[in-house]
Amino acid sequence: MAEKAYLAIDMGASSGRHVVGLFDGRRLRLQETYRFENGAVEVAGSLYWDLLALWSHVRRGLRAAGAQWGRQIVGVGVDTWGVDFGLLARGDELLGNPFHYRDARTNGILDRAFGIVPREEIFRHTGLQFMQFNTLYQLLAMKLAASPLLEVAETMLMMPDLFHWLLAGVKCNEMTNASTTQFCNPTSGRWATDLLDRFALPTGILGPIEQPGTRLGSLRTNLAAETGLSAADVILPASHDTGSAVMAVPAANPPGGQPDWCYISLGTWALMGIEVPEPVINDDVLRLNFTNEGGVGNTIRLLKNIAGLWLVQECRRTWNRSGKSWDWEDLNKLSAAARPLVAFINPDAAEFLSPDDMPEAIRA
Repeated sequence: MAEKAYLAIDMGASSGRHVVGLFDGRRLRLQETYRFENGAVEVAGSLYWDLLALWSHVRRGLRAAGAQWGRQIVGVGVDTWGVDFGLLARGDELLGNPFHYRDARTNGILDRAFGIVPREEIFRHTGLQFMQFNTLYQLLAMKLAASPLLEVAETMLMMPDLFHWLLAGVKCNEMTNASTTQFCNPTSGRWATDLLDRFALPTGILGPIEQPGTRLGSLRTNLAAETGLSAADVILPASHDTGSAVMAVPAANPPGGQPDWCYISLGTWALMGIEVPEPVINDDVLRLNFTNEGGVGNTIRLLKNIAGLWLVQECRRTWNRSGKSWDWEDLNKLSAAARPLVAFINPDAAEFLSPDDMPEAIRA
């Protein structure tokens, strides 16, 4: 077959990249065409994602890919982290920048949530790990604060869904990212609207859940003309970045047998788990705080979210503010030379979620 090109826009919590995959039917070749930094923006004590800056980077990367491959690119898709979302009002007006999941407005929210719906009942509906920044608790925090944004919102789109809407003009919720909200039922693949009703949260803002591989249509006309990607369709990937990472693992479960492999996906977060054919919702999974997230091909990613490189990323950011620019090779050399096992910390401790000074938080 003639070689076709597909453009993946992989957006992480600290950086993003545009990668073109060239496939001739037998071999896949990857080439990065654009890279950019990402991170939280603090405004008046709150943390946000800079959606407009990210959209500018998306467009620059599209232009870079279009200049090199043009009509050879037949598909474009975006993946991001989970849990965060944007709200649209009537007329598709964006209601501000999306909050960052490390924003402090969800501090203490779990106890308030369990006072409304018991932990065990939430888990029975969703099979998801309890983390204070899950979408459910972000929406609950908005409701408890009487946020006017929630009052006027007509549509909720997860972060990659926002970008797919900007690219193609189609509003939907891709399944693997929807599964990180803690109000998606992993057995039915549908929104757990009964759970949302218990919290008195709006359900009318939720759109259809679509599977990875769904074609949303061509790029918006002006975007296709601007980028030279007139032959490209917008195609939903596993839009939760871990979902795409797991899909690419070169392993498969034995037919009818138990998984004999596991994965560790390392970035800002470290995700460790296995791929199973159906959700595992029982007392052990609840006690160990594992999670059931949607995978490609109607699979389930049974995994544990663990703090990954976040601590060292934040240490580097703090040290760089002092005037010296530390690159990753510098930090690797310092780490290799340091005396091991001097102290132990729990990287998942609440104190490390979003401190102003990570090195000081670790020392304390």
